[in-house]
Amino acid sequence: MLEIQCLINGKVQGVAYRTYVQDSATALNLTGYARNLPDGTVEVVAQGDPTILKEFVEHLHEGSLLAVVEGVAVEWHTAKKELDDFSIKHT
Repeated sequence: MLEIQCLINGKVQGVAYRTYVQDSATALNLTGYARNLPDGTVEVVAQGDPTILKEFVEHLHEGSLLAVVEGVAVEWHTAKKELDDFSIKHT
């Protein structure tokens, strides 16, 4: 199982970006999570088929209606632990 870890910057907090990401991931049958980071970015970890993950990254670039995505950094890994669903983490 492949996993991507993404850092999204821009206006991505307080604009329903994480909910958008969760809805997109659920529609694509991906597992993982999204969470706000203290520096104003959003971290997204997703697991699934490589082709679907590539499609998901396109969704991350689009963002919610109020979001302004300036950049998406993506790192690919082999998943160390399989996740069961896609959730929003509140930290």
